[in-house]
Amino acid sequence: MADTLFAGRCVDGDIALCEAALSTQCFLKLVELGVPFPRNRYGEYIGYKTDHDPRRRATSVGPYTSKQMTECLEAAVQSKDVPMLDKTQVIKILTDGGTVCGLLCLNVTAQDAADRFTLIRCKNVIWATGGPAGMYADSVYPFSQYGATGLALEAGAKGKNLTEWQYGLASVAPRWNVSGTYMQVLPRVYSTAADGNDEREFLMDFFTDAHDMLSKLFLKGYQWPFDVRKVADGSSIIDILVYLETCKGRKVYLDYRKNPVDGAFSYDALLPEAREYLERAGACFGTPIERLAHMNQPAIDFYRDKGVDLYTQPLEIALCAQHNNGGIGIDCWWQTDVKGLFAVGEAAASHGVYRPGGTALNAGQVGSTRAAQYIAARCQGDAPACFDTEAAAALAEMGALADACRADTGNVRALWQHAAEEMSRCGAAIRDPAQIRAYGKQVEAQLAGFAKTVKAGSRTELAMVYRLRDMLLSQHAYLTAMADYTAHGGQSRGSALYTDLTGGVKPFAQLPDTFTFALDETEAPLIQELWFEDGTCKTDWRAPRPIPEDDDFFENVWRSYRETGNID
Repeated sequence: MADTLFAGRCVDGDIALCEAALSTQCFLKLVELGVPFPRNRYGEYIGYKTDHDPRRRATSVGPYTSKQMTECLEAAVQSKDVPMLDKTQVIKILTDGGTVCGLLCLNVTAQDAADRFTLIRCKNVIWATGGPAGMYADSVYPFSQYGATGLALEAGAKGKNLTEWQYGLASVAPRWNVSGTYMQVLPRVYSTAADGNDEREFLMDFFTDAHDMLSKLFLKGYQWPFDVRKVADGSSIIDILVYLETCKGRKVYLDYRKNPVDGAFSYDALLPEAREYLERAGACFGTPIERLAHMNQPAIDFYRDKGVDLYTQPLEIALCAQHNNGGIGIDCWWQTDVKGLFAVGEAAASHGVYRPGGTALNAGQVGSTRAAQYIAARCQGDAPACFDTEAAAALAEMGALADACRADTGNVRALWQHAAEEMSRCGAAIRDPAQIRAYGKQVEAQLAGFAKTVKAGSRTELAMVYRLRDMLLSQHAYLTAMADYTAHGGQSRGSALYTDLTGGVKPFAQLPDTFTFALDETEAPLIQELWFEDGTCKTDWRAPRPIPEDDDFFENVWRSYRETGNID
């Protein structure tokens, strides 16, 4: 498993080994907490093959897997009477430049300025804020998920592999991946004008063979992430064509009520991989919704619970941001470059260019375990003495920002929407280096004049002001990373297509030149690191740390384990 994770490119081997080694322990902890992962009559937990993984390591409890995990974990915390500060938004990490000493938070329920801020004095902070989801308008992330990577970078943590994301097709309302059987049942794909007129099955504008199109649509089920290696003659051309259609101002839908191409296809003429799967599932019949009900009724129930009846309604989709494979750099105990600041889950850069499906959930459990073990063994005691000085400075800075942004009518929502749309336009799956540089300059200008230009007309909008500040800090870092990547000769890889008019790869002649690219063929790619220094972004490159090869002689390991727990 460590080899598979490390083979994802730009992955540090010690982190890959930790995620593999603790995977069983963390999985069984979730089982014991009540997550009902399926097993057969002999007690074996059953898995399936997913994207970027050669083995059947993925498992699931249906559409609500992560939700059920979270509920079980939260119940375990509450059973221990651990205090939880709800409605408390972190707006500043307090450090003396290299060591954490506390947090400054916004009390989002405060009725007046005197109760606006909350200070927390602490020696250790575990940053489990997810990826910077708020950067993008086209996003799979729930609306409540913003991320807070910009604040960690501002505090002195280094970013790592910030260029590496995962994008894929998802429904717009509700936000949800349309992977697995949503694609394998061969739904009808069509687009309309913005007003709902001019309905067309646009994929056939590019394909000459309906069975070729349907086979590639089927493969999107378990090749869900957009992958530039699968564009020229693979399933990811579907992502490109959907994206292009939305760029024209049209809306794209999956329709489970009718068969594609008026039903003029034969299951026997599909690619063997698709035909054999559908035959084995007993699903070579009926309409897409009938096939979906036969294969995966919970997939239908999920959308019905969200107010969408796939029996009577089409499902609007787009190419969306889904996971940040990069993030905040960490060591093998998930500690960042700032002492006492630990990043776990998607906030941490434990993955590289290609991330096997499902490993993000494992990474969150493993990283949290490693951080907790290290803190318990090595990081006890009082918070650093710098707290008073840093707290006073942060209170003055964030208080002044609140005063400067106060207005009768706010503009923060409009600024947020504009910034998110711009990031989806130039810094998502399709990346034009010139557009990245141009928007990057806009972000720098916005940050420089932030207090003068951003306005909040209510308590709710003030919370958005601080979130917008974090979002722009994140965009500044990520856009700089992308520009630096192409400046160093970086080419298309993973889930990012960088426009290169000399690249030589263009899947369909009738596509715009934007979709011309060159594949990255680097055998041993380097890891890009980024940090803030005097208000600007600095970058550097290094080789991934190899997978450790310890002697593991039992007596030696046992002796050191008795002495230190092997936590160092």
